[in-house]
Order: sequence, then C-alpha cells, then structure tokens
Amino acid sequence: MALAVVRDLREYRAPASSEELEEFEVDVLAGFVLARASAGLTDGTIRGDLSNLDQLRTWFGRPLWEMEPTDADDYFGRVLRSSPSGTRLARSQALRTYFEYLELRHAVELHSLTGRGVACPIDEINRPRGTKDPRLRIPPRAEELARFFAGWAAELTSCRKFAPSARNYTAAKLMADVGLRVNEARSLDLADIRWELGRFGKLHVRYGKGSRGSGPKERMVPLLNHAGETLRWFIEDVWGQFGDDHTRHGAPLFPSERKNADGSRARVGYDALRSGLAVAASAHLPAWSGRLTPHVLRHFCASELYLNGVDLIAIQELLGHAWVATTSAPLHVHRTRIEEAWLAGQERAAKRLEGLLR
Repeated sequence: MALAVVRDLREYRAPASSEELEEFEVDVLAGFVLARASAGLTDGTIRGDLSNLDQLRTWFGRPLWEMEPTDADDYFGRVLRSSPSGTRLARSQALRTYFEYLELRHAVELHSLTGRGVACPIDEINRPRGTKDPRLRIPPRAEELARFFAGWAAELTSCRKFAPSARNYTAAKLMADVGLRVNEARSLDLADIRWELGRFGKLHVRYGKGSRGSGPKERMVPLLNHAGETLRWFIEDVWGQFGDDHTRHGAPLFPSERKNADGSRARVGYDALRSGLAVAASAHLPAWSGRLTPHVLRHFCASELYLNGVDLIAIQELLGHAWVATTSAPLHVHRTRIEEAWLAGQERAAKRLEGLLR
C-alpha cells in the first residue's frame, strides 16, 4: 500500500528579508519601552534597561532572540567575568525581562518570520548569582550619635557659614530621627511640613523611592524623636538667612547657596548634604569617618525604633518600604535582645520541668 503525500495546509511563507527583520526588531524594542512605561517604571529605569540591552546587542552582533545559552555563558562567563556583580545582575535581568516580553507579545510573529521559538538564554545554570549591594550597614550606637550631633550643634555657634552648616545638620537629624533618604530630604518644600496632622505633625514626602523603579511613592512621615523641634528651630532661626520668599510656591525646605535664574533659591544638592555629613563625622565622630552616610542614619532610625518596641509594620510604613522583608534588613540590634530572649526561654523551660518533677 502506497503512502499518501501529506500536505501542510498552512500558507507557505518565504523567509523574512533582512530589512523586515530589522524593522521587526526596532518595533519590538519600541513596544518594549512603551510596555515598561505603561507599568509605571521611571524613565531612568527604562533607560538603564535599554543601555544594558544595547550593550548586549552590540557584543552579540545579531538580534537578541537568536542568543543561545552557550552565548550567554560566553558573555557572562568571559566578557563580564571581572565586572562588578551589580553590572552582571542588571544586564542579566534586562535580558530576561526582554525575553519575557518577546514570549508574551511576539512569540507567534517571531516564529512566523524566523521559524524560531522564544527561549531565554539565561537559565538556572548560568544565571548570575549575588546581590547588587551585599554590604551590611551597622549604624553607630545611640550614645555615639548623641555625642556626634551635640558636637555638631556646638560647632554651629562659631562656624564660618552658619546657614549652610545648620541646613546640613537639620537634614542629617531628619535622616536619623525619622529615617528619610537623602533625596527625600532635599526634595522637601516648606509646604510639605504639615504641623496640624497627628500628634507631632507630619512631613509629606512626595518623592519617596518606588519599588522596582516604579516612580516616586508618596507617604506621610510623623515627626517623631523631637524632629518637629529641630524643624521649628531651623525655620525660625536659619531658613530666612538664605534670602528666599517663604510664600513662594515650591520654596525648598533646604535651600542651596546658589540662586535660580529668577533670583529665588535653588534646592540643595545631593552631594552637598552627603559631604556636609562626612565633614561633620570626621570632626565629631572620627571613629566613623568615611563610614557615616545618610543611609547609615536611616538604618540607625529603624534599629532604634525597633529596640524601643515599635512593630515592624509601623517601621515599614515610616520608611516607605513596599515589603516588610525590606524593613527587617536594616534592623541591627546592638544590645542584649537575643541573649535576653534566650535566658527567658531557659526560664520558661525550667518552670515546665519544675511542674513535671512535682
């Protein structure tokens, strides 16, 4: 019996030309950018992804959908072998996200044009391991920071530039007292202080860090640890010395020494607050010279709140974390909390044994 000829009933398509594939690649990348923007990611995050994909594409020399696991092995195992772990992780994540987009949006079209299926070249075997910032930031003890801020405050009475120094001091106190990030502090306006809210007053943090590059995340931060007293002193005795108009819309809480084109004060820069803190640390807490950063002050705030009985959910809300696991990372217990918990457990076990022996 002769075999029948089986005919594919699907319409035959000639292989796509190089021009068609080039146009398709451009369209895919444009769609990728739009999809990431639709997800709410910031322009900086999207630019970072594009930069990583562009460098991969330049090295590979062909459309990324042609990459095989062996190509990824070669790139991450040889080309990026000595690169920082953060670079390798960011590039790997950008590639994986791009292939996820290809699979969700263009798998059928890609197969029709090239005959290829979508398969990410990063798998569990060659996926770069590690974290972007594995350093453990253990903050100073409360008595050390109290001595540091006391010395810095005493210096203000005789320093050459009182207003900028007092500004840097106040911003650092906010980071230590209520856990602000340095960019959150410098982005505050005078109008963001809401004295009438809550028992202590609150700060309207309009430019909080969003999770996974999703853009600014707003939150209200209560002025705990006498932060309101520090702010009142700064506004009443220092702010006016910068020569700005307090009724102006958008007047910054922490002005710069520089002026805008219209004569109003500009907003203090990121580097000015960091360097001001570093100089003060060298002078008043030399054991922490080069190590006392704004983020260490934020860790100090979280740790002190936890030691004083504030629960993790409340600290999470204060710091503006999306996940409570993120909040637990900066908690560093200097005292004997673990030892005391162990002793309490031993006492409970001893009492249970007493009951059994009677």
